[in-house]
Amino acid sequence: MPYSVVPLPVGYRSRPATTAEAPAVHRLVGDCERELLGRVVTGFDRVAADLSLSDQQPESDSVLLRDHEGETAGWGWVRGRRAQVHVHPGHRGHGLGRSLLGWAETRAGQLGADRLSQSISDSDRPATALLRSSGYFPLVTEWLLTIALPAGTQAPEPSAGITVRPFRPGDEQAAYQVTEDAFDEWQQRRRTYAEWARLTVERPTFAPAASPLAFAGGQLVGVVLSSDEPGADDGHIERVAVRRDHRNRGIARMLLREAFSTFQYRGKRTCTLWTHTDTGALSLYEGIGMTVQRSSTVYTKVLAEPGHTA
Repeated sequence: MPYSVVPLPVGYRSRPATTAEAPAVHRLVGDCERELLGRVVTGFDRVAADLSLSDQQPESDSVLLRDHEGETAGWGWVRGRRAQVHVHPGHRGHGLGRSLLGWAETRAGQLGADRLSQSISDSDRPATALLRSSGYFPLVTEWLLTIALPAGTQAPEPSAGITVRPFRPGDEQAAYQVTEDAFDEWQQRRRTYAEWARLTVERPTFAPAASPLAFAGGQLVGVVLSSDEPGADDGHIERVAVRRDHRNRGIARMLLREAFSTFQYRGKRTCTLWTHTDTGALSLYEGIGMTVQRSSTVYTKVLAEPGHTA
């Protein structure tokens, strides 16, 4: 199938997005977030990681839209059953969002996906309306939680036999196994190690010192992975996972407190993390003093059949 987004309004063109476009895409995403949230919340390294990930045909897993003057007008990516689409605020109202959505559904169908999901901020009413009018329905709610540092009360001591230390080189495969095993309980698709690593431990902002690990009998049983954006006031928790047979022992709370303490030492004022309905962890985070800052909804659509084209 020829690479294109069809149809596009007059004056716009599309081509595959590459890692060379990371600065332009990050500016676009930042402009979208400033309009919607009042500030940029997505780091450059996250955009670069999204652009570097590929599936079966890298040339058509991400797309970039430009206008006749070469200005970046929109972009989108597809990985398995997930997609993300952004249209620059200055280029809205021309149907670019619907074109990108159609491309994402086509590409997902070509990759054999039976459904497609996208996360939308609950304050983004136009995007929500577009998805609903295109046959998408809400699947889960996501929450961004935050806590002021220093973080209030201390977590209870973990059960005997649990030891804790920061992440260090060589822990990658074990951390991948624990986090993906835990996330298999709710995620639609298990990530490959290469994809997981690109989004976590290989990012320039990965913070090993703020990523404590819990061990029992020499085996890794609990993981917190964090990122630290230079110059930002907040640290961010990327992953929290405890092996099923070691849950309800205070391990997650202890690891989070360890991460909070490290971020406080680094001069951070707050720490944030995302969770959603299926994890069942909202009460855990609220119980250690975190509060909901904002929310998003994951919308999903069942595609007609593998190979479906929009």
